[in-house]
Amino acid sequence: MSTFGFIGTGNMGGALARAAAKILPKGSILLTNRTMAKAEALAEEIGAAACGAADIAADADFIFLGVKPQQLADCFAKIKDSLAGRSPAPVLVSMAAGTSIEKIKALAGGDYPVIRIMPNTPVAIGEGIVLCCAGEDVEPAQLKEVTDALAPAGMLCPMDEAHLDAATSVSGCGPAFADLFAEALADGAVACGIPRKDAQKLAAQMLLGSAKLMLESGKSPAELKDAVCSPGGTTIEGVRALENAGFRAAVIEAVIAAWEANAKFK
Repeated sequence: MSTFGFIGTGNMGGALARAAAKILPKGSILLTNRTMAKAEALAEEIGAAACGAADIAADADFIFLGVKPQQLADCFAKIKDSLAGRSPAPVLVSMAAGTSIEKIKALAGGDYPVIRIMPNTPVAIGEGIVLCCAGEDVEPAQLKEVTDALAPAGMLCPMDEAHLDAATSVSGCGPAFADLFAEALADGAVACGIPRKDAQKLAAQMLLGSAKLMLESGKSPAELKDAVCSPGGTTIEGVRALENAGFRAAVIEAVIAAWEANAKFK
């Protein structure tokens, strides 16, 4: 039985540990966090064990690094000695944005097999996207173990490393952009007299339904938009107002800005 260790049980690490716990056998998950009480609470919730980062580095077959890119060097400084000399080498599964497989190996101080994953916040409810990129030295069976364990988190999307950062700017940063849009829609409805609670529910369900329609119909966003815009109708007037305000250009620039920000972690 393979052991899965999670170093960092914040929003992303904790959500993925919960997802994995739905599939993995009891006793196969180890958790640690800078605030150990957080790891201990999650361990009790999902039937895992809380321990130190060095213990995970020494014992886990798959080590999930749920720390921010700027914290990776400190993280590896604490676990390098425990990693060194292990045979077979553990698989390092990094969630650090913008940090290449080669840099992760360099920080780890060894030629470890590395998988990069980039989850988004909806993994917490099993409706997320997990982008996944495996290094050349990762065995197919190892990659399958990771993707199988994360299946309850949502959609697993293989991605070559050259495109991982750009894809993350849509799937990883996109929830914040969508939340801003939903908030603005709700604000508009409130301005028109709708109670805040109802306005937020309308915006959220509209986004959910529109996303499902796009995925299930196979139609492009442009086709679906045109289907709503009747000649001389209300929707086309709203679209005109968005275009006048530079809506599409602003969204494009947001994605590019997020993509370019990855450069500081390389």
